[in-house]
Amino acid sequence: MEQGKHRAPTEYGAHQAPAHYEGGDGCLTTLIRIPVRIVVLLVVLPVRMVWDVLVVTARAAERVLFRPLGRALAWLFDVLVVVPARWLWRYVCVPLGHALLWLARAVFVWPWVALWRHVVVPVVRYGIVVPLQWVYAHLLTPLGHGLRWLYREVLVPAARWLGSALKWLLTMVFVMPVVLLWRYLLVPVGLVAAWLVRYLVVVPLVWVYRRVLTPLGHGIAWVVDLVIRGIEAFFRGLGVALRWLVVVLLVTPVVWVYRRVLTPVGREVAAALGIAWRVAGHISRAVGRALAWLARNLIAAPVRWAYRTVCVPVGHFVRDAFLAPVGRALRAVGRTTGRTLRAARETVRRARRDAWRALVGAPAEPEPGEPGSPRARTLGSATTVPGAAPGPEFSPLPEKSAQQG
Repeated sequence: MEQGKHRAPTEYGAHQAPAHYEGGDGCLTTLIRIPVRIVVLLVVLPVRMVWDVLVVTARAAERVLFRPLGRALAWLFDVLVVVPARWLWRYVCVPLGHALLWLARAVFVWPWVALWRHVVVPVVRYGIVVPLQWVYAHLLTPLGHGLRWLYREVLVPAARWLGSALKWLLTMVFVMPVVLLWRYLLVPVGLVAAWLVRYLVVVPLVWVYRRVLTPLGHGIAWVVDLVIRGIEAFFRGLGVALRWLVVVLLVTPVVWVYRRVLTPVGREVAAALGIAWRVAGHISRAVGRALAWLARNLIAAPVRWAYRTVCVPVGHFVRDAFLAPVGRALRAVGRTTGRTLRAARETVRRARRDAWRALVGAPAEPEPGEPGSPRARTLGSATTVPGAAPGPEFSPLPEKSAQQG
């Protein structure tokens, strides 16, 4: 079968050959390929079975152990950390922060604000700003006007006349002699010197550069260029020879070994590994199914029967005989405790209201028949009842106002 697999079919042309056809494979290659694949299968099969066992174990551990453990840890973290932290933040940290903020304002902000408003601002305004305004308006402004008139009417004309005189004097003493010296002495001497330098120095130097140095430089450049080209040709030939030797002695054998030895061996090893891995997968899957069937029939079925036949009736009996009465008793205790706590809170509230009335006092209640007596008012309502006794006309202050007072 393997030999027929790698043989080109006759019904296809040369351009229509299948992609899996490999030319040049003979009987020797096929005979070598089959033992190699058998050996690779024997080597890969334990690895594949161990891999499948690890995969199944990891999935079972994730479903059975890690997910419930994660949920339990999340619930435990929520109960032990999140709920206490939320309660601590809401009922301890927030009120404490408000109290500290009010204390910080009372200690650090309000004294400085009062000092700024009632001490610094009046002192600066009436001790510095008002005197400075008076000095500026009654002393500095007239003095500035007088100094401006003195500058415009006296100093500016005097400075202008003095500047004109100094300008004429400097022109006559320093500028005119220098101009005459430059115009009638230095300029003619410079022209003569420039003519002598041009015809005695520059012209001979230009002739020497053009007629002597330029041809000599061209000759030297031609010789150097010829030498450089010869050296380049020598090294180019040496490089071609070295490249030919490297190609013939190193690259060609390496390419031949890669194409004729390493590529076929690598291709066969890769194909053998792929086939062995797939076959080992089928074998491992068959073994796993057999083990699963045995576990299902030898372990799961008895356990399921015991759970349905024994555990479920026992659980129902325990639930009906013990857990349900205990739950009803606990709920009754909870309701009784809630009513007791509400009654205690109401009692404490009434005692606090009576204590506040005893401390502050209540206004004297007029007689019902006296004129101008207020009509009775029921507690917690604005409606009045003609025959009811009048209630107190004050309401106890809240706890925060009482504490601040």
